[in-house]
Amino acid sequence: MTLLYKLTTRDYKTRPGENNECVWGEGVTHSGTGEGDLCGPGYIHAYEDPIIAMLMNPIHAAYLCPVLWEAEGEIAKRDGDLKCGCISLTTLRVIPLPEIAIEQHVEFAIRCALEVYQDPGFVLWANKWLSGEDRSEKAAEMAEARAKWALTQAEEMAKAQAVKAAESAARAAGLNLNMAAAWAAAWAVEASANAANELAWAVENAAARAADVVNATVAHTSFSAIAIIRQMWPENKKKGKRRIRT
Repeated sequence: MTLLYKLTTRDYKTRPGENNECVWGEGVTHSGTGEGDLCGPGYIHAYEDPIIAMLMNPIHAAYLCPVLWEAEGEIAKRDGDLKCGCISLTTLRVIPLPEIAIEQHVEFAIRCALEVYQDPGFVLWANKWLSGEDRSEKAAEMAEARAKWALTQAEEMAKAQAVKAAESAARAAGLNLNMAAAWAAAWAVEASANAANELAWAVENAAARAADVVNATVAHTSFSAIAIIRQMWPENKKKGKRRIRT
């Protein structure tokens, strides 16, 4: 069995109030059917890293005061590094939530966007932000303007492509990648701007969305969210997957 992580509400529930609400606890197991998509009744959601769980919480479970569990299960489906699904999952024990500073949410968003967005202006701003050389509001505004311009261009190209039935699938994929890259950059800059205004939840949401849109392009990239957090948190680095003795 693989060591995984599960987020619940303070009263140990997932999907509270829904017809598929689950109540968790030490040694509690819930199972799905093993059929259909990851985000359906077939699979129980979990994470392969506790930091990923917290970074993605704003757009996944969106629990305001989550509880983090160590859990065990066998991964049957994945959404890249950002989420996995097990047919059966058992929560083992509550563990402390990782401490993630608001600046680390911004850094995560920027590093994700840099995986797919290489506009020179954005890269220059991103590297200066990461080094601490320039985190000014003016620099962020310039980077945001470039990202929005790129997004507009990609959207216009996509509209043109939509009316050309002869366009190849590869061309369509390229346009989608360009659009996703521009969105990722825009979310990263928004995370930075919200951090400057001390809007913590908005920062966390923007950072999660940046990772999510980059992850959606995984077929075209070698994006690994876990590799990024291991770079940011070297002490969290693992030598391969941890497994639980049975």
